[in-house]
Amino acid sequence: MATPLAASTLLAALRAEGCTVVEYKSWRTHNRNHKGAWGPVNGVMIHHTVSSGEDSSVALCYNGHANLPGPLCHTVGGKSGKLYMVGHGRANHAGSGDDDVLRAVINETALPADNEANTDGNSRFYGLEIVNLGNGKDTYPAVQYDAAVRWAAAICRTHGWGARSVIGHKEWQPGKIDPHGPVEGRGSFDMDRFRADVAERLKHPASWSPTGSTPAPAKPQTPTPTPPEEDDVSAYELWAYKGTGETRDAYAYLRGTNAAIQALTAQVAALSATVGKLAEGGGLDASEIQAAAEAGARAALEKLGEHLADQS
Repeated sequence: MATPLAASTLLAALRAEGCTVVEYKSWRTHNRNHKGAWGPVNGVMIHHTVSSGEDSSVALCYNGHANLPGPLCHTVGGKSGKLYMVGHGRANHAGSGDDDVLRAVINETALPADNEANTDGNSRFYGLEIVNLGNGKDTYPAVQYDAAVRWAAAICRTHGWGARSVIGHKEWQPGKIDPHGPVEGRGSFDMDRFRADVAERLKHPASWSPTGSTPAPAKPQTPTPTPPEEDDVSAYELWAYKGTGETRDAYAYLRGTNAAIQALTAQVAALSATVGKLAEGGGLDASEIQAAAEAGARAALEKLGEHLADQS
């Protein structure tokens, strides 16, 4: 048994568990406490709304209807994965159920079959209504199911309860079928499996998310090429190797280098000829020598620059 969580404590617990929470209207003071006790609390109960449409379902659970005033739960789980807070305190969600089931929840033992409706559940359970028609065809999206697991785990974690403090409405009150229907990627909504998912969360910090639940898309990584070992590859593979950031393979790079060397060799030969003429008294004046040297140097630098640009 436990004292109900304060509204701010509950809100903080849900957010710490990774829930996307929406505070709806005056949920913190919206309750049925004037009609009966709220607490001590012993567990959490899962329902489906038997309705469609996120906004209209939230409004229904907040306001209730002619035969049952709201709030009809504490939280509404939308198909978007958002959790809407609609009440805090006693809510019209659990109704009367089996006292043997309540004892099992308190002791966190295996649940007996529910065959009586002799105990007030509205004072003992937090209630989550998940938006679903409950017709066995309307699917619970994975994000909606995950939010429900997180909601239950957050409350259990804060109270120090285990997953056996979580039950479905169909396990509490005879004749109820909720939660009912297919869960995306999981088959039918099975409370034993739901409790197992809650138990798994409780093994980890509140911030934990299972691998593969909602992974962030990985940024593509460009692998760093590893130079091939000569003994392990063919001559073709060796010459086809490209290093990091290179656009040409080894063979093309060497061909370009060879061309640049040939061009430089020609320029050096021209300079050598000029120097030879000087040595033979060829009659070149100082300006001709300077011009020839500058032209040769410029040509050599241009050829080298072109070659390096080709390799970038």
